[in-house]
Amino acid sequence: MRTRTGPIPTQTHEPSIEIAGRLGPRYDEVLTPEALAFLTELHHRFAARRHDRLADRMRRRFEIGNGHDPQFRDDTRHIREDAEWKVAGAGPGLEDRRVEITGPTDPKMTINALNSGAKVWLADQEDATSPTWKNVVEGQLSLRDAIRGELSFTSPEGKRYEVTATETPTIVMRPRGWHLPEQHIRFTDRTGRTMAASGSLVDFGLYFFHNAEQLIANGRGPYFYIAKLESSEEAKLWDDVFTFSEQYVGIPHGTIRATVLIETLPAAFEMEEILFELRDHIAGLNAGRWDYIFSIIKNYRGRGARFVLPDRSEVTMTVPFMRAYTELLVKTCHKRGAFAIGGMSAFIPNRRDPEVTERAFEKVAADKKREAGDGFDGTWVAHPDLIPVARAEFDAVLGDRPNQLDRQRPEVEVAAADLIDVHIGRPITTAGVHGNVSVAIRYIEAWLRGLGAVAIDNLMEDAATAEISRSQVWQWIHQDQTTEDGTPITRDYIEGLIVTVLAEAQRHDGDRFDDAAAIFREVALGQEFPAFLTLPAYTKYLVETD
Repeated sequence: MRTRTGPIPTQTHEPSIEIAGRLGPRYDEVLTPEALAFLTELHHRFAARRHDRLADRMRRRFEIGNGHDPQFRDDTRHIREDAEWKVAGAGPGLEDRRVEITGPTDPKMTINALNSGAKVWLADQEDATSPTWKNVVEGQLSLRDAIRGELSFTSPEGKRYEVTATETPTIVMRPRGWHLPEQHIRFTDRTGRTMAASGSLVDFGLYFFHNAEQLIANGRGPYFYIAKLESSEEAKLWDDVFTFSEQYVGIPHGTIRATVLIETLPAAFEMEEILFELRDHIAGLNAGRWDYIFSIIKNYRGRGARFVLPDRSEVTMTVPFMRAYTELLVKTCHKRGAFAIGGMSAFIPNRRDPEVTERAFEKVAADKKREAGDGFDGTWVAHPDLIPVARAEFDAVLGDRPNQLDRQRPEVEVAAADLIDVHIGRPITTAGVHGNVSVAIRYIEAWLRGLGAVAIDNLMEDAATAEISRSQVWQWIHQDQTTEDGTPITRDYIEGLIVTVLAEAQRHDGDRFDDAAAIFREVALGQEFPAFLTLPAYTKYLVETD
């Protein structure tokens, strides 16, 4: 019998991308052979590393859940202690970011954002967009047309929308986070294994490939908000994606500018390292407050009653752990020449209710006054009527200066313990529990119908705020919490609230409340805790199967 020696032969395949979703009108303008070839290269080079980084997340979350609190890293101390390095900073059109408007990329919202008067528009393919195949591709079409000055929209009622502003905001596009797949595009690797594409690489790749050169010609550039990062290794992966992409289309290294959202607890311990890894491509950091609260709950959900947060409305920007995180962000950014961008207050005006509008203006003004006073260089709003309110507070501090990068905040000292000081001292109320169940179910229902940013009870809700609502319910149940009147928060109690919320809902033909309740039960009442509610909801309800 002869024994084979040497390497075992393996079958190799040419990496490829296949479209599994339906093709609608003009989809061929986005899903061109050249763009798909670029997506294939991105996945061939970076898909495996993406999976490695997602595995790292799971390990880190397991460690925290088992009692190992996050710390500032010893192995990267030299990066933090080296005072010499700086980041690339603002690209053309990003020098003044005092007010940024956020929103989805459908044609109407795109036009409204471009006419808003904000300095920057966060064109959101992430938490403000429900990732239906239609939204994914047609959002790209809206952006393509807008960048070329070709976008218009006529509503079903016959109202025509056009871009009329003489000066439009600089566009900063936000692709989906590393964790989200794009099931309507399939990638086959060299081993012949076929898998869902990466939502991040699809969103980034299509936007960059079609628009980078046009954006440069417009005097701006290909700019991105990067969501849900948890480590500097994940930042390094994005930096490598940027470098390869610039080489692929033949534009100078460093043309891409990223703004990273610090919206996870692990990332708060690696702000300088994230800036360092992206130093040739990064403009700044953003304090993504809602996902940050969700991340705290997710990581500490099983660590006992002392890590339980009260009603969502009580977790404000002035509680200890949120104050520490934002102070550290401003200090870190300005130390390295990066912009510090504030977060979004959820309060929104209601043009039919003056009292609601007045309250929203007061709340937003106070929030933006605090941010400007703390040294932030700009902030977010979710509604055009809030732009003057936010601008007034930043104008009062900035004056004619485009930013306040010179404000170094040497007095700020934040220890690791400060970032996990979640003691607030407020109760859980029956109204708070009901509110969480109601908001989560109503938001998920709208999300299943393709809406990602939804006004609910005069607050702007997106996937991040829905995550807070459902994760608090899960934690309250598993930590045997009671409301302030002594009512135990149990699965049966929440089931009763689900019935109440469904009875309160304004039902209509084609609504998705029953599906939303099923998703809520899975992500809030299950024994296991899904890392993101959007993962099972997407797989079960948004993926086209025929």
